[in-house]
Order: sequence, then structure tokens, then C-alpha cells
Amino acid sequence: MPGFAHWKTAACEPLTGDASARKYFRLRGDRQSAILMDASQVPDSIAPFVRIARHLRQLGFSAPEILAQDKTSGLLLLEDFGDETFARLLDKASIPPHVSGHNAEALFTLATDVLIALHRHPQAVPENLRVYHPEKMLEDAELFVTWRTPQVTALERDDFRAAWRAVLPVAHQVPASLLLRDYHVANLMLLPARAGIRSAGLLDFQDAYAGPVTYDLISLLEDARRDVPEALRQKLVARYLAAFPALDWELFDTSWAILAAQRHTRVLGIFERLARHEGKLDYRRQHSPRVERRLRHALQHPALAGVKNWIERHALTD
Repeated sequence: MPGFAHWKTAACEPLTGDASARKYFRLRGDRQSAILMDASQVPDSIAPFVRIARHLRQLGFSAPEILAQDKTSGLLLLEDFGDETFARLLDKASIPPHVSGHNAEALFTLATDVLIALHRHPQAVPENLRVYHPEKMLEDAELFVTWRTPQVTALERDDFRAAWRAVLPVAHQVPASLLLRDYHVANLMLLPARAGIRSAGLLDFQDAYAGPVTYDLISLLEDARRDVPEALRQKLVARYLAAFPALDWELFDTSWAILAAQRHTRVLGIFERLARHEGKLDYRRQHSPRVERRLRHALQHPALAGVKNWIERHALTD
């Protein structure tokens, strides 16, 4: 395979993957290393990953350099950012959470500042990028019905759709930007040799869309896999809002609640699918209770009364 020949005799070390069918390996040889992404089970993710990686690098962000690609086989050879994900640094931390001169607040602040810089950039959204429009958001939320409440009738499923269709357009009343869509600490790498926002390495953005600026900040601060202290969450939301003084706070708050509920609903559906269809029980066992709590909280917003009524009636009964 052209471009891969240099690594033909390299030592190959499997790395922990994610919830997708992609697999990752570290290749080592000649005092160099690279990451091999095997997306052969999801080959249509290769082109979007390459496109967004190159776009982010052009904007001045730290996405991995594409060293080689084989779209036919679903393989990518990527720059190796190392092992220090924000999640790993936070897991190694104790109280107080100091890690190599960085603490939890510093890491989350850096991640928030990356979003601020991205959303400020006038060319943040690449040309002709797909839009995460309300109908696509609804399609994703319906994973919840398919996997979490398969017992509901066709009429009840229609009621679910109607409740979401009434509110999802409201979430789009804030500015739009590039959504990396899985923006959380497991997909951020600390690159201490780089300065400023470039010290955050970005991963897992092949599902990028254009859409409301609230979405990735929710993904970061209402992470399905990790609790973020409420005081820190509020501080970082305030930091983001201070960077955009023209942003209407009430519209932002409403968009936040709606998209938090949509994301948590979608994630609960995904965790249920992983458990039932693929036998991956850890996501449901370890993380679904946290996501349920966050969904209940989001549903307290008055705009979500219809969605709250449906979910409490069919899924989150006490």
C-alpha cells in the first residue's frame, strides 16, 4: 500500500478503542511512531475524518496530521499524539487534582478555550458541510425509542416525534459553528510542547456537522462518562458567554437545555444498543445512571414540558 511501506516492519501495539467499530494500533520503528486507525468496518468515516482533520489544521488547531490513507481498505495512518488524554490525566489525579502542573480546572478551561477560538473563527465551518438540522437531531433521539422503549406503540412514537419537533428548532436560535460532536475529555490530548489552544490535540471528529454552538460545550461539560463539578461547569459556561457578549443568554440557556436533553436521550439509546445488540454492558452499567440524572435535570426547563411528559410516562418512571 503506497504510503504505508515505511511502517511495514514496525512493531504493532493495539490501543484501547472507543464505542465504535474502529480499532487503533501504535506502530513503532526507527525511533518514530504513528497511529494506525482501522476503520474497515466503517469505511465511510475515512473521508470525513481526513477532511475535518485537514480543515482544523488549516485553522490552527491540533488535529493529527494524515500520514497515509487507504480509503479502499478503510485504513488511516495518523500522527501520534501520545497517551495523555485529558481523561487519563483526570483519572490519574487525586484531590487536589494536580497532574503534571495541570489541574482539572486548567484542562477543562483549555478545552473550553478551544471551542471559543473555533466558534470565533469566521471560516470555522468548511464549505458544504452537512447541517445537524432538527430532523437529523430527531432521528438521533429516536435511538432512545428503538432501544430503550421498544414497547411503545406507533402512535406513542408519533407523540415522541411531535414533542421533539416542537422544540428542536428553538435550539437553533443561537449562532451556528462547526460541531465536532464527540467533544469530551476522552477525545482531547494534552500536547505540552505546543502553546495555547494548540496544546489540546483533537480526536474523533469524523461525525462533524454545522450546528448550534451549544452542542459541543454540552458534550464537554455534561460528559456521559464523567461528573464535572457544578461550580466548575457554571464557571466555564460563564467564561464562554463572556467571550461572546452579543449572545442572548436566554436563547443560549434554552438551546442548552434542549440539546442537553437531545444528546442525553441519544446517548441512552446508544448505550442500550451497545448492551443489547453488541454485548457491551459496561456503558449501560457504569454510565446510564449518570446520563439519566442529567436528562432529568435538562427536562426541568419549561420549553421541554412535552418531551418531559413523554419520557416520564414511558421511560424514566420513578
